[in-house]
Amino acid sequence: MGLLDQSTNNVILDAVLTDVGRELLARNDGSFNIVKFAFSDDEVDYTIIQKYGRTVGKEKIIKNTPVLEALTNGDISQMHKNLSLSTPTLIRLPSFTLESLTSDTFSLNIISSRSQTVTLKQTIGGDELVPSELKDQNFRVEVNNLFMQLGSTARPVSIDTNNIATYILPRDASVDESTGGTKLTFTLNVKSSLTTTLFDTYGVAGDKTKIRSYIQVTGQQSGAQKNLLAEISKTA
Repeated sequence: MGLLDQSTNNVILDAVLTDVGRELLARNDGSFNIVKFAFSDDEVDYTIIQKYGRTVGKEKIIKNTPVLEALTNGDISQMHKNLSLSTPTLIRLPSFTLESLTSDTFSLNIISSRSQTVTLKQTIGGDELVPSELKDQNFRVEVNNLFMQLGSTARPVSIDTNNIATYILPRDASVDESTGGTKLTFTLNVKSSLTTTLFDTYGVAGDKTKIRSYIQVTGQQSGAQKNLLAEISKTA
């Protein structure tokens, strides 16, 4: 959804379905049901507030921000979603840290190491606790469906035209005692259908025995994101 020309003092909205939304609607089986929405401010330059102050800066943002049309590509729309918080003094937002891995990059192979368990936990700077309204109850995990899948029983809610599979996972029962934030544990499995042809097509330039693929985890309540990189090799 985008805000169009408002020179007549009327608020004009351009609302469209994303590519995934149109795909779900096209099923025509009654399963498509819009139950929530979100706002984002991807186009707003908040350094204007820092430069001119809140009053003048707000006016400049309203008058000078370019008008954007709604995007149908869900991968590049709403990267920075707005949050409504009841704590006006909050100065930090939660982020994710790895509990099961020492690095954002890890290795897999199609012979002896086909899976990797990942545990993320919510943390927040200073001595604060994660506000209750920002404790993620569900997480969106996106992986390339050509190369990997989550566990053996999880099913993606959608697979887009770029073969990105989206999973919605509930949080772990336990929490991070130090911050009060939630945790997420999931297992990444290399697909058995990963063939030599796929390595030849998507392999790293100069080394077709390896494929690099990103995994993105997003907290549904906090909007925090964590990107991981899996390096999948043909040899053990």
